[in-house]
Amino acid sequence: MSGVALLLPGQGSQFVGMGRPLAEAFPSVGELYERADEALGVHLSRLCWNGPAEDLTATQNAQPAILLHSYAVWTLVEEALGEPVVAAGHSLGEFSAHLIAGTFGFEDALRIVRRRGELMAASGSERPGTMAAVIGLEPDVVAALCAGVDDGIVVAANLNAPGQIVISGDVRAVESASRTASEAGARRVVPLNVSGAFHSPLMEVAVDGLAEVLDGASLSDPACPVVANATADPVRDAVSARETLLAQLTSPVRWIEGVERMRDMGPDMWLELGPGEVLSGLLRRIDRGLRARAVGDPESVDAFMSVQ
Repeated sequence: MSGVALLLPGQGSQFVGMGRPLAEAFPSVGELYERADEALGVHLSRLCWNGPAEDLTATQNAQPAILLHSYAVWTLVEEALGEPVVAAGHSLGEFSAHLIAGTFGFEDALRIVRRRGELMAASGSERPGTMAAVIGLEPDVVAALCAGVDDGIVVAANLNAPGQIVISGDVRAVESASRTASEAGARRVVPLNVSGAFHSPLMEVAVDGLAEVLDGASLSDPACPVVANATADPVRDAVSARETLLAQLTSPVRWIEGVERMRDMGPDMWLELGPGEVLSGLLRRIDRGLRARAVGDPESVDAFMSVQ
């Protein structure tokens, strides 16, 4: 099998000014931002383009901002690419992947991720939690040390690449696991500036709210397989899409396994669509034989289209 594999970035990729050059260069993207503002009833375009950074970084704003940027790039390259072989997104990016695959429509996708962000932020107030990146230890080592913590809940939440694992849970438990990781030989343990313990059991309080907004949307079978974070398996129907998007809230992001599953599907091109190049870097760390091309601004869009 040949064709393109799409990678869609997650939260943390946002930056003030994101999407503005695209909207100025391509009128269709400017119209897309206008539709987003109308769908959400907020000036998301103004926030993306002008900030302030603190407001853009807020979970309920960053999530629709990143999804919108990724989808805008897709609309520019879609005709040249055709249907992808497979798509996957990191955390929030999984919703972008499903939007591209047609699992839900544009306005529904924006409303879903806006609500998801609100629920995730609120969960941090109801049960405070945090996250930390553990650099230099393998996933099984990090999982074992988390299991040995007795100060609360802490789990390996983002299995991003060999030697790059994010832990998530109760504040004291994450602090305890961080100390244990350092003692076990981690090169670095970096606390993350987040509003809650994402992709951990502490997110259970957000599940019912996300289920409600998903049930209010019209879901279709995806036009191409979308590899789920929670299972690392390709999703091919609407029922499974709903189940895995809900499971994602409280389950680890199994990014290493997901990329390996995508690789086994035989794509001959990998593209990261949207802000930043984080997933392109992770791809190289997972398999040094793989390379992704990041497309997220007018220059990279033009360069990509010129060789198609």
